[in-house]
Amino acid sequence: MTQPNSAVSTLIGKVLADPDLAHSDVFRQMLQAGLQDLIEAETTATIGASRYERSQERTTRRNGTRKKTLATTAGEVDLAIPKLRKGSFFPSLLNPRRRVDKALYAVICQAWIEGVSTRKVDDLVRALGNESGISRSTVSRICADIDDGVSEFLDRRLDHTWFPYVYVDATYVDVRHRGRVVSQAVIVATGVSIEGRREILGMSIGDAETIDFWTQFLRGLRERGLKVASLDDPEGVSLVISDAHSGIKAAVTAILPGAGWQRCRVHFARNVTQKLGSAHSKPVNAMISTVFAQTSTEGVIAQYKQVASGLRSSYPDIADMLDAAEADLTAFAIMPREHWQKIWSNNPIERLNREIKRRADVVQIFPNRESVTRLIGAVLQEQHEEWQYGERRYLSEISMRRLLHILHDDNHPEPAPAVMHLTA
Repeated sequence: MTQPNSAVSTLIGKVLADPDLAHSDVFRQMLQAGLQDLIEAETTATIGASRYERSQERTTRRNGTRKKTLATTAGEVDLAIPKLRKGSFFPSLLNPRRRVDKALYAVICQAWIEGVSTRKVDDLVRALGNESGISRSTVSRICADIDDGVSEFLDRRLDHTWFPYVYVDATYVDVRHRGRVVSQAVIVATGVSIEGRREILGMSIGDAETIDFWTQFLRGLRERGLKVASLDDPEGVSLVISDAHSGIKAAVTAILPGAGWQRCRVHFARNVTQKLGSAHSKPVNAMISTVFAQTSTEGVIAQYKQVASGLRSSYPDIADMLDAAEADLTAFAIMPREHWQKIWSNNPIERLNREIKRRADVVQIFPNRESVTRLIGAVLQEQHEEWQYGERRYLSEISMRRLLHILHDDNHPEPAPAVMHLTA
């Protein structure tokens, strides 16, 4: 319910007091005030209590706000999205998933028009209300609206803060090209800012995960303002987390020379399984996992050496793999203890890849590369906004201050630079 002293009531009072206010601006302000009142009402319903109200139904409390600018036909309106001490909140009236649905709609319709869709896509198009078809001009108009927003998001500057942690990974989609269906690599980078918040940094599409492709991608992030650390100024990318793809490692070394590299422990465990088979790898991976159960940097290093030594007689190949990967698998250990579980694997970005694949599986075969950028870019843009407006800090403010102390401490060991190791 709108409160008696709502933003709308306050604005009406201003208009009555000053009739000379510009009519267009009054309409914009009225829209902004109305939307803000609706957001406040939904927040109250979510929490179970209004501001300063004592209630047994209260589930949490407000914890400040985040700004969001909404484009409307009356102009841009600035809204305040409440933050909660527990859980997350994003007002339903802003429809956080609408952009993705529009992008999916546009891609499906484009595939249908160009005659490259499957029966499943045909059924989806009809389910969307297009029994009689949809014109190319309509699809082009929808695509243009989406493409402008996605392009602006993917090309935005990254120098508003700096990112000590960067995750990179790739997934693959099928694209129709010159009458053939080819597999295309979609690479994505996410980062955790020094404020402890996650952001989507960028994406790109290429034929394969080559060194040149990854190098070009990371160079593009630098050109957009991604700050690089150095010995004199450690405030930049401190650690890149990824799987052991040689193209990624070489690109990190060339483009982010001040960054350490953390090899994903989950991918390493898969490498062990591929080497030994499922049955024999279980006890070996169980031994390796004891490294990550330690609670101190010294404990991690000591246990790592002990595990490698213990496997030497029975599994010499695995012991060699551990020796070669020691600096890569233990790069996390010099960072704050609170960060370890979130930086020793690529799981955070793999969850994002699963959402990308879920949307891509609906399309099955993309009609062209532009449609891939349209849909996946929209998925990433929506995820970015949810992280910004609906998620608490990914890493706490206190732990980020501890990270700053570690990075600026000359007596603290620096993250090991990304070094090429040919062992898979």
